[in-house]
Formats: sequence, C-alpha cells, structure tokens
Amino acid sequence: MVKWIWLLLGGITGTAARYFLAGAVYQRLGTNFPYGTLVVNLIGCFLIGFFSAIVDDKFILGPYSRVFLMIGFCGAFTTFSTYMLETGNLLKDGETIRALMNILVSTAVGFLAYRLGVIIGNFI
Repeated sequence: MVKWIWLLLGGITGTAARYFLAGAVYQRLGTNFPYGTLVVNLIGCFLIGFFSAIVDDKFILGPYSRVFLMIGFCGAFTTFSTYMLETGNLLKDGETIRALMNILVSTAVGFLAYRLGVIIGNFI
C-alpha cells in the first residue's frame, strides 16, 4: 500500500510539472514548434538517467524513491524518458540490435499507429 501512495504522489507531481513547464515554454517560445514537449522530454530523459544512477546503480536512495521518482514522477512527466531508459538498459546489457529495434519500432510503428488512429477517428 505504501508503494501505491508513493506512486500516486509521484504521478500527481509529474503531471503537474509537465503541465506547468510545457505551458511556460510555449508562452515563451510560441507554438509553431512543439517546444514544450521537446523541453519536457529532454528534461525527463536527463532526470530518469540521473535517478537511475543514484537509485539503481549507487543505491543512494531507497526503493520507495525509485517508485516515486522514476515510475511516478518521470512516468507522468513523460513516457519518453522511460523509452530512453529501457533503450539504454538494452545497450548496457549488450543488446545493441534490440535497442536499435526498440528505437525504430517505437518511433516508426508508433507514428503509423497514431496515423491509423487519426484515420479511423475521422471515419466516425
């Protein structure tokens, strides 16, 4: 039960941080390019890498910190960070081909799935 509380608190915090940060970036730089999403994704990638190092590699923080920071906060802040973490873990494990496949399939097939959703949604 305690893990769920930390997960929910991290998710709420990450969602709010994404909303406010992306909004601030869009106000400053405009909306002619997805700057807000780009900034959130890049910061999320940095944060999940940093948290991975201090939680999973150096054990500076405990397991509830992982749930709060990496799963809750970063998961709600941006799933792109998790995508990068998992790709990085594949590389760390020597799975270069699988890492490249993850990048290709997630990006290309993800975009195709998005377009299919748009097409089907427009039929309704």
